[in-house]
Amino acid sequence: MADKKYIETVGRRKTASARVRITPAKSTSITVNNKNASDYFPLTIMHDTIHAPFKTVGGAFIVTALVKGGGQKAQAEAVRLGISRALVEMDAAYRKDLKVKGFLKRDPRAKERKKFGLVAARRAPQWSKR
Repeated sequence: MADKKYIETVGRRKTASARVRITPAKSTSITVNNKNASDYFPLTIMHDTIHAPFKTVGGAFIVTALVKGGGQKAQAEAVRLGISRALVEMDAAYRKDLKVKGFLKRDPRAKERKKFGLVAARRAPQWSKR
């Protein structure tokens, strides 16, 4: 870590993708798409989602994230995964605590594609007897 100024990782969820840069600092500040995290994610539950890795391991860091695609919740979870991966890259001792909380697992669930002959992914057209 001594030769690098920051660590860059990627977090993904559904169609959201986040490029996260993390740098050690005296106090924690999170910037998402050049906005303060509390402005970008106005709901407290999403704010708590991106702060969860720091509450688990402690420490202070400057975080810069560029997020594209998906909805707000998916973007928040993508940022959380990126932060968690960066923390593990910074110090391998954090891995156990973050893994137990499930912050290092990439959630593979995504919307299933629509199939031909159907109304949606699995929904069939309404059946009429006559």
